[in-house]
Amino acid sequence: MPETFTGATDAPKDRNREEQGPPPWQQGPDLCGGRGGRVAALAWIDAYDLTHNAGYLNEAAAIADYVSTLWDSSSCGGGVWSDRQRVYKNAVANGLYVRLTAALHNRIAGDTTWLGRANSAWNWFVASGMINSSGLVNDGLTSSCANNGGTVWSYNQGLAIGAGVEVWRAAGSGAALAEARRLADSAISSPALTSGGLLTESCDSVTATCDDNQKQFRGIFMRYLGDLNGVTGGAYSTFIATQATALWASDRDSLNRFGERWSGPDSGSYPNIRDWRTQASALEALLAGY
Repeated sequence: MPETFTGATDAPKDRNREEQGPPPWQQGPDLCGGRGGRVAALAWIDAYDLTHNAGYLNEAAAIADYVSTLWDSSSCGGGVWSDRQRVYKNAVANGLYVRLTAALHNRIAGDTTWLGRANSAWNWFVASGMINSSGLVNDGLTSSCANNGGTVWSYNQGLAIGAGVEVWRAAGSGAALAEARRLADSAISSPALTSGGLLTESCDSVTATCDDNQKQFRGIFMRYLGDLNGVTGGAYSTFIATQATALWASDRDSLNRFGERWSGPDSGSYPNIRDWRTQASALEALLAGY
């Protein structure tokens, strides 16, 4: 695609690197090597899709190149570590890596490197044991490479769905798309993630509250469920519409703010918190059908 500029801030220029110091992915264990960096790389890809400015794509590729150095076949047969401390292989790190590598392939003409990495990462993830017998994604692996039985969070499930969809786009893999659908079907039919037809976290009750990260998890799931919905002929439109209807009717206040609990209940000890995180998550759900 031609490089153009539509008014967004220009991508960082390589000539400024010396003045700025080392790039972020070389500065700390949870910057661009960790979850935050992988999310940032996907944001650079979104910026590239909007502007066609090749600088944005280069930033995403630079981060992905660094994350690729965290791939370690000597532990659990593969997968990337969660950060450069190399102590944990988890679902979020690997789901993001698959999505990122496949997305790069889908935007770089003639690429074979990123496609190979995407396929290897996806095949490892599916076979790693992090997806349990119920089709739900647990948090990660133990030091002995077994499923750690960690909490099933919607964002891990959503990232796995999004990874499968992007691998399908990259490789034309019907098996990847079928796995993405299995993960989605498992999520929307399991009481671990769905209650009364609504996507629900384990911390989402009138006797508890979600932390600042957890407030955003369902938005991530809905983003990637919406992506899957778009390539499966609207197979999940009913579920998506149910979330949007509940949000608008039960969770929205007089200022059009959305809370942590999409079903709307409040309690004195654990109020239905409204902040930018809950708002962003709700907006992802409202937009998932478009």
